Amino acid sequence: MDVFDFVIIGAGPAGEAAANKARELSATVAIADRRWFGGSCPFVGCIPSKALLHSAAEHAERGDAYSWQRASERRDYMVNRAADADQPDDSSHVKALEEAGAETIRGEARIVDRGRVEIRGEGGTRTIGARNVVVAVGSSSKVPPVPGIERVPYWTNVEGTLTRQLPASLVVLGGGPTGAELAQVFARFGVPVTIVQSGDRILPRDHPRNSEAVAAALTADGVTIRTGVRAQQARARGGTNGAHVIDLDDGSSVEGGEILLAVGRDFPLDDLGLDHYGIDPSQRGSLPNDGRLHITDGLWLIGDAAGPELHTHQGHYQGELAVRMALGEDVAPDYRALPRATYTDPEAASVGLRLDEARAAGLDAFECVADFPHTAKGYSVEATVGHVTIVVDRASRQLVGAAMACPDASAAIHECVLAIRARVPVELLAETIHAFPSTSRIFNGLFADARRQLA
Repeated sequence: MDVFDFVIIGAGPAGEAAANKARELSATVAIADRRWFGGSCPFVGCIPSKALLHSAAEHAERGDAYSWQRASERRDYMVNRAADADQPDDSSHVKALEEAGAETIRGEARIVDRGRVEIRGEGGTRTIGARNVVVAVGSSSKVPPVPGIERVPYWTNVEGTLTRQLPASLVVLGGGPTGAELAQVFARFGVPVTIVQSGDRILPRDHPRNSEAVAAALTADGVTIRTGVRAQQARARGGTNGAHVIDLDDGSSVEGGEILLAVGRDFPLDDLGLDHYGIDPSQRGSLPNDGRLHITDGLWLIGDAAGPELHTHQGHYQGELAVRMALGEDVAPDYRALPRATYTDPEAASVGLRLDEARAAGLDAFECVADFPHTAKGYSVEATVGHVTIVVDRASRQLVGAAMACPDASAAIHECVLAIRARVPVELLAETIHAFPSTSRIFNGLFADARRQLA
């Protein structure tokens, strides 16, 4: 039996990062995946959705000069899918891993004993040894327990990002980042779109001002947003012209030619054989999802299932860090400065704590807010929505959180990411020169406001 320093189950961004870091540090690696090497992000997640958002913005600006066909073909190029193929081609990811010195194995992997992993694939079954097993299985779209939903040929992010045909209409169950981004894509290409969100706002885990800005933008694009209602029943082909019907708990209903599920993610952990390490994933609390990475001797958990949140960049960070920890480096994960971004128009981004979270954590915190449309940058781009907000801790005189909704939020937020990570004093931030009239210049004014409040 071949024995490796690391056997990685799952070849998405977290698994790839772990494999590459292990090879960089001269460790031996085998990495297995049952579907795409590269995972969801390059094929049915980050890359195609952002390409489609760009195309939708171009269509909104240029009309038929930028058609859906062009958008679909560009998306296919981005995910490496041939015109006559249904699925993307992941061979470049396999090649890159093998060139790094990792052994790639396509198949269903399962732990069969401590330090032993069995992979079942088209070529048969192979058992290999592992000094460290790294679980990086990613996640899949959660199917809500709605009666009748099993009879609806629903979409997930897979179908939503890979479709070559525009739906006649679309109902999106869930108003998180995936739901909001794809709603904007299809609405801008003229598809009637309705978002059904059980809570009182879309982007419920984001800053309320981010939610407000994105909701206003989606509404302006023609998206109908139904908040505070839950799906009670699904009726396949029960609507007008064969549309699917979702009955809601307030007695109303919505119809869509397609139903997109975006209510959360499930983690395929139950059948991995974690019981060999004394873990039963079906028991709440048995497997921590606080991002600690090291579960028990010889077992590591990285990526979506590891927590504390779900981001490609978090998975990449965890993959590299878990390997370094396993090889004896004195390092530990630090999520204080974990950036979040939703790539709608406008973009919404945040890092660290909201004001309510900071105060709940015992900090004597306050926030400073700029209304983006009434900033120099906002005036220059004719903005109608958006904000820039910072949260400051009085005791440490440091930034502990920030949020913003504006066209380049996903880039501008990283000044605050670095400030929180490096514990930069507000005084130094306020004295730092920012280009005018950039979005970052707005931070300059907020840092100065914070310094005055700390005086």
